Amino acid sequence: MDLTLVILAAGLASRYGGDGLKQIDAVGPRGETLMEYSVYDAIRAGFTHVVFVIRPEIEAEIRARLARFPAGVRGDCVFQSLEAVPGWFTVPAGRRKPWGTGHATLAATGVVQTPCVVINADDFYGRSAYEAMVDHLRQTAGQTPPLFALVGYRLRDTLSEFGGVSRALCRFGPDGLVQSVTEVLSIARDGDRITGRTPEGQAAEMTGDELVSLNCWGFTPDAFPMLDARFAQFLRERGTHASAEFLISTAVNDLVAAGQARLRALPAQDRWCGMTSRQDRKDVTRRIAEFVRHGDYPARLFDR
Repeated sequence: MDLTLVILAAGLASRYGGDGLKQIDAVGPRGETLMEYSVYDAIRAGFTHVVFVIRPEIEAEIRARLARFPAGVRGDCVFQSLEAVPGWFTVPAGRRKPWGTGHATLAATGVVQTPCVVINADDFYGRSAYEAMVDHLRQTAGQTPPLFALVGYRLRDTLSEFGGVSRALCRFGPDGLVQSVTEVLSIARDGDRITGRTPEGQAAEMTGDELVSLNCWGFTPDAFPMLDARFAQFLRERGTHASAEFLISTAVNDLVAAGQARLRALPAQDRWCGMTSRQDRKDVTRRIAEFVRHGDYPARLFDR
């Protein structure tokens, strides 16, 4: 089975300093980016196609890195554009930011023809995440309704000491499948507590044991028309809101609630790390250096 990795790398990196270069910031010993470690892990798990969802400003940099990938691995670049909306919708005057992770995923429509894994460019998920996704996608192909997947991490292991983070909390049904995925914003430690707020502004308190999604999703090609229909509904309901975002987690939650899809959580076996803020980069670079020293990754990821 052919498999595609879709990397969401079009973000504006506002919490990283606003220069938009987080996606191509070097964290490896030979200048490798964090997303190149994701590509490396995906390739050794069996992926043969990589799609980068980007902005035009970083296309030359991404294509230069694509040229170093091993023979037999195909790479594509697609753009997330604010203007990529249905013909009946008019983008509100003054809006500059695209429509979120769900919209970014839709930018790969037509390029992805296989089961796929969608990830963030600025998160490190670990080799086992891709291996688990491969097993899931191969075992569940053709099921109706489709059985999508996410790799879940314990909330306490995904916090940043440099500010609040957004996470999608999973709730499980009696069958062991994910019943709902709820976005919680500004999650941070507050003494012995972990607190956050819902998108509606309500206070939330968590234990840290909750399983959360960090945007590592396993989809069949059925997901694209489903997400497209949800995006149209989002625009009708919230498209005029200046900061509204069409998030993957919310869209999948709605699909599960409507019975159009099912969702399985694959518990992570590796420790996550990521770069929400610029201060996180030091820890990520240190972690990568440890991986290289222990032989988990070569000093040079791609020899070509």
